[in-house]
Amino acid sequence: MPNPDSLGSTSQVPDSLQQIAQLRFDARAAKNYALADKYRDQLLHEGYEVIDVADGFELRPKKPYITLAFPRDIRTIDLGKETTVCLIVDGFTDDAVETVKNIKEYSDCGIAIIAIGDAGRLSEVMDKRTYLISVNPGAAWGDCANVFLEKVQSTHIVIMDPSTRFTGDAVTPVTAELEKGEYVCVGWRGGLVNIDDEWRSVDDKGDGEVDVLFSYFMAFNRTAMIEVGGFNPRALYYRNADMEYSLKIRQAGGKLLQMQLPLEQARHHGYYDVDPEFREIQSKKNYDRILDKFRGKTAILSPRR
Repeated sequence: MPNPDSLGSTSQVPDSLQQIAQLRFDARAAKNYALADKYRDQLLHEGYEVIDVADGFELRPKKPYITLAFPRDIRTIDLGKETTVCLIVDGFTDDAVETVKNIKEYSDCGIAIIAIGDAGRLSEVMDKRTYLISVNPGAAWGDCANVFLEKVQSTHIVIMDPSTRFTGDAVTPVTAELEKGEYVCVGWRGGLVNIDDEWRSVDDKGDGEVDVLFSYFMAFNRTAMIEVGGFNPRALYYRNADMEYSLKIRQAGGKLLQMQLPLEQARHHGYYDVDPEFREIQSKKNYDRILDKFRGKTAILSPRR
């Protein structure tokens, strides 16, 4: 049913569209998701989007992009590109706009963006090779990353932090390495787990095979990642979630490569400008899982160097 708190906007919607929205709500309650999607598409065609809320739904004028309740509600993303660069944007959208423009300057790849909460000016960069969708605030980083692995129909997937900027074509070198077949994941920053301090740190040893890669820029063979499985959905925050996934890849027999790429780091808002207590609590939860799952399993590590 319509959310009473939203009647100020919902009451302006024609009765016929409110009825369609109610039919969609009933179809979802009956778990007939195909029919629910049909009704949602009808509403979009009429210029309205339906937002699921705790006690029903809201109807709002359609934005240039769709807003969904949860990342899992996102459907197939096919941009017709062999490689798609994927961004999870949680605030600081003006900087993300500049990052998207920067990617386009140096690469002809597809770009898929999940904005957590308000997408800000990101609609300005939408075009036929740029996909944008927003999800409700509070969505987990791990869930968003898994959407990219599961739903983006490209041979190669790059998960990239919005703080990373291209200074040249960073896509061609990583896809060339992935196509050789030796490595299933190639990235820009990473390292070897420090065994001497009981797996509590990672040492950057430069280019070469590594134990972990960081999500500043991680490129995957999508088919291989489907076999490995996804990121931990309990990872609400990015930090250390990429390390956990890297070790999961190695445990499955996959190899990771760190290489120099034409990239640079702008201000990393996701670390420096978030609530410090949230950052530390969620980072520790992610790392505690690493220690519980992998510490001591030296057989999964890459050769020491």
